[in-house]
Amino acid sequence: MTAALGASVFTFGVRADDFPTHPITLIVPFAAGGAIDVLARLTAERAARELGQSIVIDNRGGAAGLIGAASVARAEPDGYMLLMASAAQVTIPPWVNRVLTFDPPRDLVPVAHLVDTPMVLIVSAKSAMRTVDDFVTQARGHRGALNYASTGVGTISHLLMESLKLAADIDIVHVPYRGAAPALNDLQAGQVQGMFTSTASVAPLVAGSKLRPLAVTTPARSPLMPDVPTMAESGWPTVEVVVWAGIMAPAGVPRTIVRKLERAFVEAVLAPEVRDRLARLGADPVGRGARQFAEVIEKDLALWQRVALAQGVKVE
Repeated sequence: MTAALGASVFTFGVRADDFPTHPITLIVPFAAGGAIDVLARLTAERAARELGQSIVIDNRGGAAGLIGAASVARAEPDGYMLLMASAAQVTIPPWVNRVLTFDPPRDLVPVAHLVDTPMVLIVSAKSAMRTVDDFVTQARGHRGALNYASTGVGTISHLLMESLKLAADIDIVHVPYRGAAPALNDLQAGQVQGMFTSTASVAPLVAGSKLRPLAVTTPARSPLMPDVPTMAESGWPTVEVVVWAGIMAPAGVPRTIVRKLERAFVEAVLAPEVRDRLARLGADPVGRGARQFAEVIEKDLALWQRVALAQGVKVE
């Protein structure tokens, strides 16, 4: 699966020196207004200048983004339909979804790795837990008695906690929610005892002393929470996870087209005004090309395969 992904990125196709000759559609597999949608609109506007054609944002939500991703996977491989992708559509579904209508790593190829987003282990500000070790010790001392929230079965927030459970050999009960807002409300109220979520989504609650961050999952500390240690600094390096987002295309797009799109989107996300806006939203603009993006995806596939199979995570 991963070998096919890497090879397909660099398959030579027909020459496409005149690409693009008409507008490009960028599928955002979620509703308008969310973080992925904002990322798409910011980078598409700038990339369109480089390409000389407009980029139309098409929001196609549903099934955790799989409906939009499937439409791109089945599209003509000519570079005119792209996907604003994340792990939720590409590297997690092969291991947790019993029925898929397409094979994400085979049917989609990387174009440009745009941003990484830190996730953070969070507890109520009323909790006595102040470190990851406190959380683990509490869980070990009360096996099966603690609850943790997620934004749904098979989501990043779910699998991150399963990764910590696997690393720490703890038993805590999963309580899936329909989104971050109700989960965070119950976390504040003490109905659940912990959760992994994005730093951006909880920064105001942390600032307002409603929630307490224990550690971020990225290799470096988050600019939004510079005083919060990383999971590795906290003694749990195997729970170091980068939550990525980037541009992908249908498999079979000629290399000449991939390279044009890659250059346009990398330059877009690294443009100072775009970088600054994304940083304020809690994202880390990385601006890497197709080859490096393929390596990130391959590593991610292996990680979520290990966690999902070990913990028996399945989306029914």
